[in-house]
Formats: sequence, structure tokens, C-alpha cells
Amino acid sequence: MRFGLVVNPVAGLGGRAGLKGSDGADVQARARALGAVPRAGERAALALAELRSRLGPAVEVRTADGAMGADAVRAAGLVPVVVCLPGDPTTGADTRAAAAALAPQVDLLLFAGGDGTARDVLDAVGDTVPVLGVPTGVKMHSAVFAVHPRAAGEVAALFAAGAGTRPAEVMDLDEDAVREGRVSARLYGHMAVPDVPVRVQQRKMGGSVTSPSSVAGIAAELAGRAGPSGLLVLGPGGTMRAVAAALGADVPVMGVNVLRDGRPVAVDVASAALEKLVRSSPAWLAVTPIGGQGFLLGRGNQQISPDVVRAVGRDRLAVVATEAKLAGLGGRPLLVDTGDEDLDDELRGHVPVLTGHGRVAMYPVH
Repeated sequence: MRFGLVVNPVAGLGGRAGLKGSDGADVQARARALGAVPRAGERAALALAELRSRLGPAVEVRTADGAMGADAVRAAGLVPVVVCLPGDPTTGADTRAAAAALAPQVDLLLFAGGDGTARDVLDAVGDTVPVLGVPTGVKMHSAVFAVHPRAAGEVAALFAAGAGTRPAEVMDLDEDAVREGRVSARLYGHMAVPDVPVRVQQRKMGGSVTSPSSVAGIAAELAGRAGPSGLLVLGPGGTMRAVAAALGADVPVMGVNVLRDGRPVAVDVASAALEKLVRSSPAWLAVTPIGGQGFLLGRGNQQISPDVVRAVGRDRLAVVATEAKLAGLGGRPLLVDTGDEDLDDELRGHVPVLTGHGRVAMYPVH
């Protein structure tokens, strides 16, 4: 079986910087100025290393040259078959050209990026070849991504062993609208992905109706834990914004926000500034799973970096969800993909999920 690989080298660059995405040269330049480091190639190599461990070193990977694929293939201990030369710097046009060149030559096309990259691949290949996303972007609301880079390698190996395919949605947000506080998602189409439940993520689902009493109870519990002098860090999402409102604060829905005694200390904060805050004062960190997907960390909240989680302390990480949101997962586990495999392992297991005042449900994290 022949595999293809396309890497978007700048995918996810805006995540740690809290820029809501990485589309556009201006956003990428700003992210680099804020200290962001590209990790798409590293995560692609992790997926290929897993594939190599399962299928052996003779795995054939056709790809674009340099940072758009060949570098990651070599980093995984494989020999790339280079079929196209991208420009410098690379753009979405290079992604589309590489995908179009590879599609007729491969049995499964892997791509490392986020929702914007998925759209480019969709435009280039449609449903002519099965694809699988290695998650390296900021949002990844589409259902074409594996739940983790290593899971991408696992799924690719299962596909080589005979797993079938299913149609999966390609979704994307308007990044400019998100930066203005408006959440506007759109379905762009479908691509065929390997049918491996649990290891390939679901699409992001819209928010369910939130019970005011549940939110008020969650807010009271979190305020009591943080105390009047401690910091309360709230991850993104409608549930967390409702919690902030119950505490008397109006905060951006897509940002990471920090409160003290119900008043904003920092809003829409980036990773570096957030780490300084939580190291300066005792803090609680509250996150809620993405509806339908179940991700706690690693999707849309990369500002909450592994260093931030460790600075806060595992025992001060509060998982928050209404009972309706948990029910919407259909029994699927919560997920973590922080980019730090040791931290991911520490976070896995069963965790208490705060669902209301004095109400806790134990739920698995994978």
C-alpha cells in the first residue's frame, strides 16, 4: 500500500498565541513574534513513526519536498518518495497542488494541518481518494482527523489491513469572525476517511441548551474552590462563558479568560502570559469538553499549554460539563492531545466531572 503525506508547515502556529487560527501571513507573522514555534512537521513525524512501528521500515510514503512532507518522513526513519516541489514560503496553493499530485498515486492520503488544510485537500481531491488528517491545527472541528498523531499512524495501519471507509464532514470557522467574537461554522463537504471508530474524531457539534441552575451551581463550586484571592482560569466555550456570566463577568466565548473573585484579571490571554499568571498566584483551571468530540485539551484551547497545566497542578484541574453535554457524547470517552505525551498519560483515567452544585460524575479520559 502506498501512502501520501502533505504537511502544512504553519498549521497550528496561532494556537499557543491565542490567535484563534493560523490563516494568513499577517497572523502567522504575529504568532511568530509572540514566540510561537511550528510543530506540524513534528506531529506528522509522530504519526509516521507509529505507522512504521506497525508496518515496518519499508513503508512507502510519497510526499512533497522539505517542510511539506519529506522532512517529516525522514524524521520518522523512512525514505520519502518526493513527487513535487513546493514554494517558499508555502501557501494553501502548495497544499492543493501537492494533494492533487499525490491523489492518483496513493491508496491513503495523510495530511497534517487543521480545518483550513482540510478544506484545501477537499478542494484538490474531493472524494477521489481516502484521506486522514494528522491533527496539527488550532480548531479541527472536522471529522476527518485522528484523535492524536499516533492514532493517525494506528488508523493508517488498520486501513492497510483492510478497514473500510466512511464519509466525514469537513467543517471550518470564519477566523476573522471568531476574532470579533462571532462563532460562524460552515460545512464545506465530505471526504472518505478510514472507518475506525474512537480513533477518528467526530465533528464538533453545536452547543446544547444550558440549564441556568446547572451553570449557577458549577459557578458557585468553582468560585468556592478558587476563593476570593485565588485565580480562576476558564477555558473557551459557551459553557465556560455562561459560568463567567453567572459570576458577574462578561468574557469572550472563544478565549481563555482569568478571573479573581468574579472580576476579569485577563481576557483572551495567550499561553506565555497565562503561564506567568498561574505561577504568580494559586489558581484553578476549569475546562469543558468540545460538544460531540469530547476534547478537553488540545483543540481550540492550545493557550492552555502543558506548562500551564503543570504550573496549576493536576489536582487543581476542574473538568466541567452539564449532564446534557456528557449525554451528547454517546458514551465516547473524553480526550486529551496536549502535545506532551507524558502529560497526556498523566491525565488519562477516570476523572470527576462537575455537572452542578454538589453534583459530580466520574467519566473516562483517553
